[in-house]
Amino acid sequence: MLVTIPEVLTVPEQQELLRLTKELPFVDGKETAGFRAKMVKHNEQVSREAEGRRVMQEIVVRALARSPGFRRAAIPHKIRPPLISRYREGMSYGTHVDDAMMGQGFQRERSDVSVTVFINDASDYDGGELKIHSPFGPQQIKLPARSAVVYPSGTLHEVAKVTRGERLVAVTWVQSYIRDERHRQLLSDVMEVRDRLHAIDPNGKETDLAFRIHTNLTRLWSEG
Repeated sequence: MLVTIPEVLTVPEQQELLRLTKELPFVDGKETAGFRAKMVKHNEQVSREAEGRRVMQEIVVRALARSPGFRRAAIPHKIRPPLISRYREGMSYGTHVDDAMMGQGFQRERSDVSVTVFINDASDYDGGELKIHSPFGPQQIKLPARSAVVYPSGTLHEVAKVTRGERLVAVTWVQSYIRDERHRQLLSDVMEVRDRLHAIDPNGKETDLAFRIHTNLTRLWSEG
């Protein structure tokens, strides 16, 4: 399930992220790449040692957590600390799949859902499209600033070469309460029907039935 969500970040949050990207040091993105991804990852990210890095991560996680669209698509259990990534002219990220487990030692978490939050405007750069290889063919995504795209972590994807300007994004991964992508899609669909019925007839029998179906499917499929 691929979902685009507009205006995840507020304007003040975006402005603060842009300000910090101008002040904080960036390092080679290969520092956080898996052994295979290192061969195709050509970007930069805010250094782990940068004092303002945690502030940027908190802004992004807080914005996602309050987004109904994100919660519906990801059904998040845990959100990884985001990477703040920069692609300057000539940089790209070749075809790869995200690691299944992320973190260190016994704190590792499963990646079910990948998220890209677009920090600067699409007009600031040429190229840099996120290309997701789906069963229906490649889908290219280049969203306005403050938007996000959510997609399954198990898909092959890449970032096209930036040919002008600079692409700034925050990238993170989610361990969902619902591991199976098909189940997440069905729950999202049922939730939409439930909410529409509630808006039309909050006390109707069909509304109660939709709530019961959604609740019990969540109970059936969820993992702690």
